[in-house]
Amino acid sequence: MPFINFSKDEIQCKIVYYGAGFCGKTTNLQYIYAKSEEMTRGKMVSIDTKGDRTLFFDFLSLSLGKIRGFDIRVQLYTVPGQVHYDATRKLVLKGVDGVVFVADSLKVQRKKNIESLINLAKNLAEKGISIRTIPLVIQYNKRDLHETDSEILPVEVLEKDLNSMLKVPTLSASALQGRGVFETLREISKLVVKDVSRKIILVDKQLR
Repeated sequence: MPFINFSKDEIQCKIVYYGAGFCGKTTNLQYIYAKSEEMTRGKMVSIDTKGDRTLFFDFLSLSLGKIRGFDIRVQLYTVPGQVHYDATRKLVLKGVDGVVFVADSLKVQRKKNIESLINLAKNLAEKGISIRTIPLVIQYNKRDLHETDSEILPVEVLEKDLNSMLKVPTLSASALQGRGVFETLREISKLVVKDVSRKIILVDKQLR
């Protein structure tokens, strides 16, 4: 359930970017931060680990409208992709309202993509959340490399590996170039706002 800040008339929604190491999670957030208006964003916090990072910042979205008169503040997090940081990943998922799963299009990362998605489902389940019901978008990153490049997985293969059962929205992107980054953010934000609105209406009905 999102956090409602009554003093600021804001609903804070938490979106986590999840995926294997070096798939582009950090690059997504860095691009969004760099292109967001300074007056609407908070400070970016970076927790450095050995070879991987957890990033966080929040911003007041001016394009998502309001929920029951409350402004929507979006909190964006990344998780470390390395396997030995699983405890950190679980911690970052606490209170999550939506997930962007960033898949690496490189063929050498195919197995790690699948393992990371399974890990996401497992860690969500431990918190009583089903990967089938949480707002989820899959981003196929690193599509700036030529589609016919022998090192790149075709989108059809990524779909079969990661989305054949889930049937969630997918977007092709190049986080390095900024292509598809804000489109991904808009898609997951739209799903989260719809889900949060539904939950708040449900709570209102229960309190009456």
